[in-house]
Amino acid sequence: MEFVSGQTKKDVVEISDILTGDYEGRDISMNGAIHTIRDMGEVAFVILRKREGLVQTVFETGAVDLPLKDLKEAATVEIQGTVRKEERAPHGFEVRLKKVRILSQPKEPVPIPVGKWRLDTSLETKLELRPIALRNIRERAKFKIQEAVVRGFRDYLFLQGFTEIHTPKIGAKGAEGGANIFKLDYFHRPAILEQSPQFYKQMMVGVFDRVFETAPVFRAEKHNTKRHLNEYTSLDLEMGYIESFQDIMEMETGFLQYTIELLEKKYAKELSLLEVKLPKVDQIPQVRFDEAKRLVSEKYDRKIRNPYDLEPEEEMLIGQYFKEEYDADFVFVTHYPSRKRPFYAMDDPSDPTYTLSFDLLFGGLEVTTGGQRIHDLDMLKEKMETRGMTEEGMEHYLMIFKHGMPPHGGLGIGLERITMKLLGEENVRETTLFPRDLSRLEP
Repeated sequence: MEFVSGQTKKDVVEISDILTGDYEGRDISMNGAIHTIRDMGEVAFVILRKREGLVQTVFETGAVDLPLKDLKEAATVEIQGTVRKEERAPHGFEVRLKKVRILSQPKEPVPIPVGKWRLDTSLETKLELRPIALRNIRERAKFKIQEAVVRGFRDYLFLQGFTEIHTPKIGAKGAEGGANIFKLDYFHRPAILEQSPQFYKQMMVGVFDRVFETAPVFRAEKHNTKRHLNEYTSLDLEMGYIESFQDIMEMETGFLQYTIELLEKKYAKELSLLEVKLPKVDQIPQVRFDEAKRLVSEKYDRKIRNPYDLEPEEEMLIGQYFKEEYDADFVFVTHYPSRKRPFYAMDDPSDPTYTLSFDLLFGGLEVTTGGQRIHDLDMLKEKMETRGMTEEGMEHYLMIFKHGMPPHGGLGIGLERITMKLLGEENVRETTLFPRDLSRLEP
């Protein structure tokens, strides 16, 4: 009988082992994929791609136990060789090869030059060949930055006493309402893909006080723009016992500050690789919705066409205004009109035509929607009735208010959008691993 008692020590080393240990002049074993081969004649540089980055190995004719022609880009190998300092190499060292064991060989040449510094090909080609295109070191780095955003969100909220939850993505009724719902047949019953975990987040505030989730949401919007997806990852939080929606904005500001610091400390390599200049988050201005419209209308001589919502151009101009006037990369726009917010949004007691809600704009693009929720059952039912809504399918949601709910609020952050703005990309598909939009269901 054999037993598994945990991980066993492997003979192969990683980049971090060499960087933190005394390996100069020592023979090591290492595995990886051949990223590119630069044949210089008697000497060739075989660059390995590993999870921590690239490693330069040196192939000298006669010093290795197989000919160079047997090595191909995209092959996976295990190598043995001697570690030597080399300032010009990635990470400041190289490995002088002695043995190479081929673990797998590609059956076809790589269709795009992933070994190049920049993958200069169309977005459509990159998406069609996504599993291969992501092997490019810069393409891959985008999603390490995205990892940092999720990591920052999760770690910061744990520090603030939040509980992580996981809510269903198949439901009976959409939380946001409207026509942008994917419908499906659920064992001969009508069902939908959830637009938001909103109802469940609020339910769980009555259990844990503070909850968060990172998960996909689905919107059947027939948009074909650079900022819209039909499936995206939402970073959601909901917190109880708030004094006002200001508490929610402060929580998001804290998350952003924590995440920027995390990026600086733990992701400097990726930031350098992608030439990212991190935004300022020490303090974020806030402005009322109607005031924001007035400011950009006056400064940029733009007529206000829609008094109830922000058009994409207005968002861009608001971002531009606060960058020019306050050198701010982010701005909270507060007090959106009630008619453009969901029924559960708390109306402003001083003027019920507006809500105690906000959007966070980053570089002129909305990346967050949040605010205070109605926690009184009578008030909630009155607003539903005003909007012509029925309680059918809402029984479990309304149940929580019958049995007491604290003042609460929350937000949802679009992961792909905030990553896009961090990296200075123009299209949200650049920062989506496998985009789902009007035209794409594969890969």
